[in-house]
Amino acid sequence: MKLTWLGHSGFRIEIGDQVLLIDPWVTGNPVFPEDRRAEAIAGATHVLVTHGHFDHVNDAGPIAAELDIPVVTIFDLAGWLEKQHGIDTVGFNKGGTVMLGDVAVTMVNAAHSSSLAGDDGAPVYTGHESGFMIAGEGHTIYVSGDTDVMADMDVLADLHKPDIGILCAGGHFTMDMARAAYAARRFFDFKTVIPCHYKTFPLLEQSADALIKALPGVDVRTPEVLETVTI
Repeated sequence: MKLTWLGHSGFRIEIGDQVLLIDPWVTGNPVFPEDRRAEAIAGATHVLVTHGHFDHVNDAGPIAAELDIPVVTIFDLAGWLEKQHGIDTVGFNKGGTVMLGDVAVTMVNAAHSSSLAGDDGAPVYTGHESGFMIAGEGHTIYVSGDTDVMADMDVLADLHKPDIGILCAGGHFTMDMARAAYAARRFFDFKTVIPCHYKTFPLLEQSADALIKALPGVDVRTPEVLETVTI
């Protein structure tokens, strides 16, 4: 299994017979080298989107259209993407599981918000924020999406028993490093944790040191952009 950070909340996950792009933001992302876009999206089989904010969804439609692959996301946002980009989608909702080849993807709850700016600048509803449990190759990855700590994590851990956590941890818009560490300790039994949604802007946390310090015994990986973690 290969997990490559695309900066911010974006990941390329090579798992089983799939290459999944999670919230890929490769155009206008301050930390992503746009001359490596082709490398980042090559061979992708699906684009997974956690919610409708621009830094998660803006590139989903164009990438899906370019590669002729579907976007997998919450039903409401899937319909909007189909209309806007003329692409195929897999629309489902929280608690639902879809099979992408031999990889199982379950949509789970998150605590955030989800909207896009309409033509007049007013927010457009794009369904509810979410995360994913991605199971394959004998592992389960918890992609938290943008969220704060929530009691639901206790149920999610009990149901899915993820051993890998991709956790938002930048603060201001999501939980910060300390809160992400609390969630990991309180609810989960991760073997590996990868923080995201940090370092993109000065407003966000710039270091994962607090997360690493708070999780002794957990393999906290902090890859650079486009660096691959192999498990």
